[in-house]
Amino acid sequence: MRDLNAPVPELADASPELRDAIDRCGYYPDVVADSLAVAIAGEPIRAFVLQHEPTFDRDEVRRHITILALTPSRLIVGHTDEHAADDLIQAPYASTSTEAIPLDRVNAVVVNRVVPNPAGYASVRKDPGSAGGEVVLTIGWGMVNRIDLEPAVCADPNCEADHGYTGSVAADDISLRISAAADGPAGIQQVLDFAAALSSATSR
Repeated sequence: MRDLNAPVPELADASPELRDAIDRCGYYPDVVADSLAVAIAGEPIRAFVLQHEPTFDRDEVRRHITILALTPSRLIVGHTDEHAADDLIQAPYASTSTEAIPLDRVNAVVVNRVVPNPAGYASVRKDPGSAGGEVVLTIGWGMVNRIDLEPAVCADPNCEADHGYTGSVAADDISLRISAAADGPAGIQQVLDFAAALSSATSR
């Protein structure tokens, strides 16, 4: 078991691996890589997650790619979307956006896991992705807050008084769902490794 008080080892630069993953994805790789390069600004990449998912719009399939990249000082979030031709642009086009968040702004790293056959988990513990299931990684840095409200009630089932509302505020700037069925076991392992690296980086 890892000593929690031991210094965190410096991670290697994963920039070549990120570029390879973008190329293998095959979704406008030069557009995606160039948009990320502006936000990364020459820093090394310590960990990353890439998710390529199609969206369905009537009879059309449009692609979307999300990339999370961790540098020594920032969390980089990149999105690239595919669009059909419209009145302004007469050919299909892609739109990209990137956001660079200082690590000291990240205030929540939430990992929700679904593990099938938990009784046999010990046999696959060294390779969590092989167990299947899914992982939902939610990261908050205070840009987007979700408010969930519901009517407040009291313990009296016959009470008809208005007790106002009760609710909660949650940081939910980005949420990424990775499943073994859609993204493969390697996708599960990658998002778990990224969550561990981001949690370590934001704990210092």
